[in-house]
Amino acid sequence: MEADFWRARWEGKQIGFHEGKANAFLVKHFSRLPVAPGARVFVPLCGKTRDIAWLLGEGFQVAGAELSRIAVEELFAELGVAPEVTADGALTRFSAPGLDILQGDIFALTSDTLGPVDAVWDRAALVALPKDMRARYAPHLVALTEGAPQLLVCYAYDQSLVAGPPFSVEPAEARALYGADYMVAEIEAVPVPGGLKGQYEAMEHVFLLERA
Repeated sequence: MEADFWRARWEGKQIGFHEGKANAFLVKHFSRLPVAPGARVFVPLCGKTRDIAWLLGEGFQVAGAELSRIAVEELFAELGVAPEVTADGALTRFSAPGLDILQGDIFALTSDTLGPVDAVWDRAALVALPKDMRARYAPHLVALTEGAPQLLVCYAYDQSLVAGPPFSVEPAEARALYGADYMVAEIEAVPVPGGLKGQYEAMEHVFLLERA
């Protein structure tokens, strides 16, 4: 998707993808990641997700990447934290104790700018991208995080019925994207309650990605 598409969604408050509480899969499965207390977790294309508040509340450090400045400013406002804002290469860094959000194009983000990552929580990034961009994103994420373990959530549905985002990412594609770098284990698969966008049958698949 073009950057302007996502900027327009935030400007127009068309953010039906935003959950008002921590994601149930995160709460249920995060302990399966091999991370120590206080580990630094990367949340790509994070928006203003409440998952960040949950991770901070569990004692983890959080780094995020988000295109929309509106989303980042609302994230900090809802956390009740005033960030320090600085230019960092092609991106803008919003920082507070235990929290760094890099605002800008994730493909302009480097591992040096991001810093060390112990785990990745991807609920909304891979599924936000069309197929050609997913093929670019997956190796970029692996390189950014030096192959940190991931929890990954994907939707699978008949893409011919409705356009994304979120896009359909079948388990076979998730394995094709990440199988060269990780053992990809599906740990849960459940129907989307009420269907995708309230209309289309869909499944949510949760994967644990660990280095072989």
